[in-house]
Amino acid sequence: MSKRKNTGSRLVYSTEGGRLCPQCQRPVAACVCGKDRPAATGDGIVRLHRETKGRGGKAVTLVKGLPLSGDALKTLATQLKKKCGVGGALKDDVVEIQGDQRTLLKTELEKLGYTVKIAGG
Repeated sequence: MSKRKNTGSRLVYSTEGGRLCPQCQRPVAACVCGKDRPAATGDGIVRLHRETKGRGGKAVTLVKGLPLSGDALKTLATQLKKKCGVGGALKDDVVEIQGDQRTLLKTELEKLGYTVKIAGG
């Protein structure tokens, strides 16, 4: 039985590092691909939605399309909640502000230099 040398092959699967990132071929825990990318800007328009679905009839204002990520988005969400004087949350890069605060949020975001549209209901 002779052993062949595979010089042009690449690693397909290994149990050593677990799952590999398809772009940088490093273990997913050590992946550096996503850290360098800028936030998805979309079309550059911030949209304000009013939603009551699944909240017992209570209105929530959703701020979508902000070209920020991570700590910058968290800081902006905190700033907007303080300006409105209400609570809220940050879920999947969407800022949720309690109550129908669309007009106040529109003026505040326009002061910060964003293009804002009131969308939906």
